[in-house]
Amino acid sequence: MNPRPRDGASSSPDNLPTQYVPAEVEGKLYERWVERGYFEADAKSDKQPYTIVIPPPNVTGSLHLGHAFEHTLIDALTRRKRMQGYETLWQPGMDHAGIATQNVVERELAKEGKSRHDLGREAFVERVWQWKAESGGQISGQMRRLGDGVDWSRERFTMDEGLSQAVQTIFKKLYDDGLIYRAERIINWCPRCLTAISDIEVEYQDDDGELVSIKYGDGDDAIVVATTRAETMLGDTAVAVHPDDERYRHLVGREIELPLTGRRIPVVADAHVDPEFGTGAVKVTPAHDPNDFEIGQRHDLPSLNVLDEHGIITAHGPFQGLDRFEARSAIVGALRAEGRIVAEKRPYTHSVGHCSRCKTTIEPRLSLQWWVKVGPLAKAAGDAVRDGRVTIHPKEMESRYFGWVDNLHDWCISRQLWWGHRIPVWYGPNGEVVCVGPDEEPPTGDGWHQDTDVLDTWFSSGLWPFSTLGWPERTESLAKFYPNSALVTGYDILFFWVARMMMFGLYAMDGTPPFRTIVLHGMVRDQFGKKMSKSFGNAVNPLDWMDAYGSDAVRFTLARGANPGVDVPIGEDWVQGSRNFANKIWNATRFALMNGATVQGELPPAERLSATDRWILSRLNSVVAEVDAYYDDYQFAKLSDTLFHFAWDEVFDWYVELVKTTFAAGGEAAGVSRRVLGEVLDVTLRLLHPVVPFVTETLWTSLTGGESLVIADWPSDSGFRDQAAEQEIATLQQVITEVRRFRSDQGLQPGQRVPARLDLDGTPLAPHEDAIRSLLRLQPAGEGFHATASLPVAGATVALDLSGAIDFAAERKRLTKDLAAAEKELAQATAKLGNEAFLAKAPDHVVDKIRARREAAEVDIARIGAQLKNLPEA
Repeated sequence: MNPRPRDGASSSPDNLPTQYVPAEVEGKLYERWVERGYFEADAKSDKQPYTIVIPPPNVTGSLHLGHAFEHTLIDALTRRKRMQGYETLWQPGMDHAGIATQNVVERELAKEGKSRHDLGREAFVERVWQWKAESGGQISGQMRRLGDGVDWSRERFTMDEGLSQAVQTIFKKLYDDGLIYRAERIINWCPRCLTAISDIEVEYQDDDGELVSIKYGDGDDAIVVATTRAETMLGDTAVAVHPDDERYRHLVGREIELPLTGRRIPVVADAHVDPEFGTGAVKVTPAHDPNDFEIGQRHDLPSLNVLDEHGIITAHGPFQGLDRFEARSAIVGALRAEGRIVAEKRPYTHSVGHCSRCKTTIEPRLSLQWWVKVGPLAKAAGDAVRDGRVTIHPKEMESRYFGWVDNLHDWCISRQLWWGHRIPVWYGPNGEVVCVGPDEEPPTGDGWHQDTDVLDTWFSSGLWPFSTLGWPERTESLAKFYPNSALVTGYDILFFWVARMMMFGLYAMDGTPPFRTIVLHGMVRDQFGKKMSKSFGNAVNPLDWMDAYGSDAVRFTLARGANPGVDVPIGEDWVQGSRNFANKIWNATRFALMNGATVQGELPPAERLSATDRWILSRLNSVVAEVDAYYDDYQFAKLSDTLFHFAWDEVFDWYVELVKTTFAAGGEAAGVSRRVLGEVLDVTLRLLHPVVPFVTETLWTSLTGGESLVIADWPSDSGFRDQAAEQEIATLQQVITEVRRFRSDQGLQPGQRVPARLDLDGTPLAPHEDAIRSLLRLQPAGEGFHATASLPVAGATVALDLSGAIDFAAERKRLTKDLAAAEKELAQATAKLGNEAFLAKAPDHVVDKIRARREAAEVDIARIGAQLKNLPEA
């Protein structure tokens, strides 16, 4: 073993209340950690760095269960690394969340009967900053509640001065390199938010609409197309068919009349059209559909935008001024009156995009926007994973990553908002376009004006791993803490935030990726596996659970469910179970302290240790090694489960119980076991600390007198193993478990004492007789002892005298009744499973349930039969 001398104060339970009350501990403890600077990272340190950035939550938000889950995992990683001696930085901060924040402030203005246009741009932006100062950032306090060990001295905001300089710098660099351009393309447009939005801000759901088939042209020129958006036909500039479709070959190159408009449009041949779908002909509306736009580009078709930014028809004619949905009904009615409707299907359920912020139906719309040419950037992001510079965990997520970065389209980065990083481009009176860098003065004079759009929020958050460290300046922090050691985030934003950070990091930092490992976790769901949502009524405010059960209980529950890349079901009863675990740790440690457990002095050598002591130390070192391996593989569920079972089952339920007899006997052995118990608790609390920091800190400081677990050493595996001791205690556990089961089967109360004779000759259990008798409530076999039951277990024999302890006649009657019920259950289940007609009709889950009933009945019959066999005659 590798004993460690201790110089802490004497362990004492005096400062530990009889019960653990999280609310009385957590807040004060966290503020003490912050005040002492434990979480602050020193860029001048010569320690090896370990860096993780927080996925910046929206400034409008509050801590939801997904945040609590993700923060728990990151906090566990960083706390362990800090204990291992790394210069650890967990970088905190928040995102300005352009659309979300602007919407919040606009709603506040609406209560005053005003709009942002009433204030003007400058005053509105000032109002947003005011809101941010007063109401934004409540999540910081909630992070403290959870115990996040972030470096608050480095807190950043995506709109602060330094990050704004980073945004302007990289925009200028991309622009000068020809990777940012302005062009008309199809974008996702929200008629409510009045801006383009990114793909991640579009939520798709199945809506009931209508599918109408419309006849274009007449006679031999007639061709039928189907659409769910009849209003966009006003902007059709062609009909497309597949080049090999014989049905329409005679029409290719000819023009047909577009109903209701009087315009004639061409029929074009394009390989994008699926001849097997519908009629094999599609209407082409380049200004209102991304696929149609591509067809239009290939065939040099005009693009007619027939909807304004509010979704109102602009095309001249009887439908001008109608809302898009009103126009849809009116146009279908007009087509029907002309006999142009060939078929109608309603309701027709199809997937429709909605704005994630306001739930308005998205309108694909041709618009002049700013774009990033992602081709070379995306290739670099893919290469970094393929050549091993970046590892994705779990590995099976790599295919999803490659499927995204290898097929990226150019990225629309402009938003028609007022809150955000304004695009640093100025336009002159004679068509001049000037991109201005952070150290350059914008052009002035008559006719010069800045672009009114702001940048997509993902543009600035894509710079997060290096902009937060001072880039574009080459700061000490950037040199020390870039690249990040790991990124821990949900697989749902792998394609959006993660890919953008990869592209920008490689581009801005000379080919160095922003992180070495991408650790992807799943989503938190309810106990039935259903997505949590306010609309479903199953959303949980983690603060409610923290108030009721403590932050440690919430953290441990989340960590114990965190398998890599897999969604996490969670229910309140599981949090209650974790609260019980925290209480178990508290009560067991308090008991140990009351019985003299200590960390003072060196750990005694192996030859002075009992088999029980050597067993628990051997198991302790094995657990240290297992937990380290699980941490290195980001297996949070497995490491948490390992610690749970070791602490509860092996330390508290076995070792503590076994050494009670040693303590009672006193002497040198008791002193040794008190030192061993102190060692085991010390290491166990260290191992548990990253996941459950509050209860472990309170107990560890009382046990060791140490300053704080936050800065304590992480345990190391000393290499000590004792297989003989482990086997010996396993045999002891087998005997105790089997006799306890027999006692329970016989209806004995747990605390009921019965006379017993133990035959332990030839087994390694002789030194454990006192412990066996104590744990099994067995009295010595005195005069008049009559063995009514004899249990051979693991080479030992335990003979029990149950006379006087059990009414054998009543017990036989009860067991006989239970046996008859089990036999009846078996007969009924067997009969059903033997009925071919029943099996042919019954659903699989019903049949499986009956099979399970039959198996359970068979187990009950065997168990009850054994109990009756062992029961003496009355």
